Amino acid sequence: MFDFLDVYPWLLPVIIFFGRIVDVSLGTLRIIFVSKGEKYIAPIIGFFEVFIWVVIISQILMRANDLVAYLSYAAGYASGNYIGILLEQRIAYGIVLCRIYTQKSGMDLVQILNKMNFGATMTRGKGSTNEVDIIETVIDRNQMKTLERTLTDFDTNIFYVIEDVRTKQNGIFAKRRNILTRWRTGK
Repeated sequence: MFDFLDVYPWLLPVIIFFGRIVDVSLGTLRIIFVSKGEKYIAPIIGFFEVFIWVVIISQILMRANDLVAYLSYAAGYASGNYIGILLEQRIAYGIVLCRIYTQKSGMDLVQILNKMNFGATMTRGKGSTNEVDIIETVIDRNQMKTLERTLTDFDTNIFYVIEDVRTKQNGIFAKRRNILTRWRTGK
């Protein structure tokens, strides 16, 4: 399969490096999909991840006998971790619960969120210094930047926490554009 490496041995470290980047990046995505319960996507990604790994390892065991090949393997692994994290941030897959604490009118924020097609629930609470309104909303992770801008525009001193959510059911949710999901569309 890689007979050309006998003629061009200098290509082996390059193939190892880029193969490990792809392999480890796929591993990062697979872990994300496993943690989100995507039982159909994760195994497919796992198949390609392991296939690439086996091909790279077989070439290392057959041909690699120098430090450059070993270093390219390690550098590819490290780079794959970095690129996997960038990919994970870019696709922002999943849903999150955003719990928002504000000393301003929580009902005003709920109305703003509803206009943005985000369902929101408000309760009152006692903070360490004052009473606060607590607003909760469940949104797609890829909508977080929009929500963060809205929250900052609403109250520059706003406090919020984000939690990953594995599943959601019922309620008011924005219609999804992602074809990979099987969640019910919003009302």
